[in-house]
Amino acid sequence: MKREIKVVGINGSPRKGGNTEHLLKEVLRQIEENGITTELFQLGGKQVKQCIACMKCREIKDGYCHNDNDFANSCIDLMRGADGIIIGSPVYFADITPEVKALIDVSGFASRGAATNHFRRKAGAAVVAVRRGGAIHSFDSINHFFLINEMMVAGSNYWNIGVGSKRGDVLNDSEGMQTMKVLGDNMAWLLRNTAAER
Repeated sequence: MKREIKVVGINGSPRKGGNTEHLLKEVLRQIEENGITTELFQLGGKQVKQCIACMKCREIKDGYCHNDNDFANSCIDLMRGADGIIIGSPVYFADITPEVKALIDVSGFASRGAATNHFRRKAGAAVVAVRRGGAIHSFDSINHFFLINEMMVAGSNYWNIGVGSKRGDVLNDSEGMQTMKVLGDNMAWLLRNTAAER
């Protein structure tokens, strides 16, 4: 019996219903059309404590943060339970939001210090909403997390970026929305061809 494949989309924007969420929903919709289960998770606006390099995760080696960081650990559980992880962020001063940065630092450091890297060979993709500048830097910041954790990164026919300022503006960015559609198809293909090997 084939096991269920699952993708989690993490919305790093504190603005619910905003452009980042619209982009993620388009990617997830396309993945679902390929018969894969998805979940959209709201990270932005939640409390994720930053990594303080206490090294407890390196001592205990269980892949979790031990700095009284329950919400971050619930995010880690969600990511560990998924075959594919899509992280979306709007651009804040030419980079990702503080919540996304904290999650990347905490989960990445804890996972790499664990007995087994729980993110190894999962599929990953970055999605960025931008008004004007800083999109590529934000895109790179998220992809660095995937690459250092030995994940397989899905791409599209252009950088995974949607342009818009006001809530819903990205829906008018036809090239950006098409990029999300192609990304969803490519992510689904990657997962169908690799999930059984994990």
